[in-house]
Amino acid sequence: MKRSGKITRLSVFPLGGALLFPRMHLPLHIFEPRYRAMVSDALARDRRIGMIQPRDAANLPGLFEIGCVGRISEVEALDDGRFDIVLEGLARFAVVRELDVTTPFRQVEAELEDVPDIEVLAMAERAALEMESRRFADVLGYAVDWESVSRLDDESLVNGIAQIAPFDAASKQALLEAETLAERSELVVQLMQFYGRHDGDESGTLQ
Repeated sequence: MKRSGKITRLSVFPLGGALLFPRMHLPLHIFEPRYRAMVSDALARDRRIGMIQPRDAANLPGLFEIGCVGRISEVEALDDGRFDIVLEGLARFAVVRELDVTTPFRQVEAELEDVPDIEVLAMAERAALEMESRRFADVLGYAVDWESVSRLDDESLVNGIAQIAPFDAASKQALLEAETLAERSELVVQLMQFYGRHDGDESGTLQ
């Protein structure tokens, strides 16, 4: 990750399998009291929340180093205190250190990445991605509006697949940390090929 030197304090939401990318959106249903408190705090301040994956399932799990900060762009406060929110991705960040806080939610000191320019794929890369996406969807029995998919720009297609595909946390993290769109697209294709071959086989792991 190309660090900018911009250090900031972030409230973080450790959630396995949930990826956010700059310029992408992530809908979330917030029901745990600690994360309801986090959303309330964010709404009262700068509306920012850092999405990051936990490394394990411990009570206080370690965190991966790289996450993505998002801004609450939509919010619906429900009668029982829960929230439905949509995060708009702003920038990736690297955890510098976790802070000792009294809030029920975790906070970190993080270094933000400068948001990269929108990238495009080569025609052959785009064609390979779409072809493998069709195969993968067929294997998993997904119903997909391929006409709408074909109209997506390259960044939205690659990052959208990375967000919604049922890959494991380590694979998702590798996608988030890919430095270029071409690298992420190539990894997405490899993961779809692997998971397509091992559909339903829980012993399959990607090294």
